[in-house]
Amino acid sequence: MKLTQILSPKNFYNFFNQIKSIRTSMMIVFSLLISISLLIYLLISLNYTQEAIVQNSTEYTDQLVKQVNSDIDSYIQYMKNISLMLTYNSDVSRYLFTDSDDPAEERQYHDAIEEQFRTLSKARPDICNIGIYRSSDKYIFNYNDSLLNEHTNLSLLDWYQKTLQARGGTYLSSSHVQTIVKDSYNWVITLSSTLKNPRNSKREALLFIDLNYNTIRDLCENINLGRKGYVFILDEEGDILYHPKQQLLYSNLKQERIDEVLQLTADKNSFTASDVGGHKLYTAATSQETGWTVVGVAYLSELNKKETQTRLIYTISALLLFFCALIISSLLSKAITQPIRILQNSMSKVVTGEFDTALVPETAHNEIGDLTHSFNLMTQQIQSLIAQNIEEQRQKRKSELKALQSQINPHFLYNTLDSIIWMAETGACQDVVLMTSSLAKLLRQSISNDEELVSIRQELEYTRSYLTIQKMRYKDTLDFQIHAEPEILDAAIVKLTLQPLVENAIYHGIKFKEGIGTVRISGSLEEDGSILIVISDNGIGMSEEQLTHIFEPRTPSPKSSGVGINNIQNRLHLYYGESCGLEFESEEQIGTTVYLRIPQTAGQSRIAPKEDPTHE
Repeated sequence: MKLTQILSPKNFYNFFNQIKSIRTSMMIVFSLLISISLLIYLLISLNYTQEAIVQNSTEYTDQLVKQVNSDIDSYIQYMKNISLMLTYNSDVSRYLFTDSDDPAEERQYHDAIEEQFRTLSKARPDICNIGIYRSSDKYIFNYNDSLLNEHTNLSLLDWYQKTLQARGGTYLSSSHVQTIVKDSYNWVITLSSTLKNPRNSKREALLFIDLNYNTIRDLCENINLGRKGYVFILDEEGDILYHPKQQLLYSNLKQERIDEVLQLTADKNSFTASDVGGHKLYTAATSQETGWTVVGVAYLSELNKKETQTRLIYTISALLLFFCALIISSLLSKAITQPIRILQNSMSKVVTGEFDTALVPETAHNEIGDLTHSFNLMTQQIQSLIAQNIEEQRQKRKSELKALQSQINPHFLYNTLDSIIWMAETGACQDVVLMTSSLAKLLRQSISNDEELVSIRQELEYTRSYLTIQKMRYKDTLDFQIHAEPEILDAAIVKLTLQPLVENAIYHGIKFKEGIGTVRISGSLEEDGSILIVISDNGIGMSEEQLTHIFEPRTPSPKSSGVGINNIQNRLHLYYGESCGLEFESEEQIGTTVYLRIPQTAGQSRIAPKEDPTHE
């Protein structure tokens, strides 16, 4: 097959259709684009030697920029020496950190410091402000009794906060308007540091020197980069500290390639860029002393006498390469990544449970198409399994609840009715009424509601009815106390949780105790928002071995309700999760305490209150 036939549009299109791998398609396309781009660039470089011209221009600009950087470093270092001199000045330390009762002594230190400030300001007109500050009533600004600007909160100033963060080091700010001195609003660069109190070694004061912004401007304007060339400076954070056309930048009438400049390194410290005025050469040098980046911008048209010809060739080549790459990359990236984006969005819907709208149309015939088909099948199966599991769990909990509701032990019911008959025969009418009423409440609660959850108020009321019956049966051998915080009474709890625990305390703890046995129930709202219910008794307690096997399934006693500890724990874990449930503490011959922890509202709104059972 001839080369022209291979490269024909039809064969080229068929070739890509036969490739089943997206990765292979992308690699072939991008390889072709890069190869063509490099080939064109190489041919242009060989024919017009633009690279050599740019390199010569870069070296020339780099020398000038480094000179500016060196001049600025020398200037800032000189100012740091002045700052260091004042930092270790004994008069400054005595004035700021000596709490003298003698005003004359303090004024002596004040005047000495002002005299030094006057000498420095006269010798260095490039110093706008110089001052020390400890508090609003202990500071010195300049030498003419300058006052603190009462409208300025020093702690909110950016340069002040960063000086504190420097932890004793010297901080050099970006350009800003200084507002700390009353009636003085100069555009400055602040050199500041904290001062250490020799008594406690804490940094409690501030020294600052405001450098005239025009000094930096003069250093930059002394460099000749041609008629249109200029120098600008970036601070450590990449913000413009000085620019000859700063107002245009603030007005968005002029843009600089700050991002590209910040990506430059010591090995590659320049790049060229196209602008309205022509090709510009950016050369940068970062100072180790200040952290500032001095950027020199030179127009190649002024450095290259053949600029017109070179600019025309490079502009045409760059535009052609840019638009071709842009069009091809746009078409290919859209065609390749669109199915992936659609599948990604559908996966996000599955994560949030939106199964009905998660299915993806199967249009592609490559790996993405196969993945889409498998994804759709998986989504449908997951949706079906989740629905099936939810229904099975709902039916299981409903069946368990119905079984529990029907487990009022006949032995307990017989003994209760027998006690009612005995009290009626002895004429204890009020006791008969109380026990009958409690039994009625107990029966009504156990059969009246098919819901899995009841309020804590209702559960306590049910438990109170049970304890009332047991207390009347055992007379002077059983007592109980119930107290719960009002904030938790309307919260939801799994039905038939407390009564089996109380029953367990009576039949396995208090029944075998000599003297009066007491069951205490308390409920409170914890700091983490959970509800803690504590059930304690002073029965015979349990051994360590019994505690170890407390949650193991066991055959219920004929005289108990048949609701074992294991059953209660399983229901709590099923509804609330493994983080909630029962915890036991017990000591032989002392008693047992059960801690029941649940969320305040677990998947259900708070339940309307009925009767308050929180106090005996």
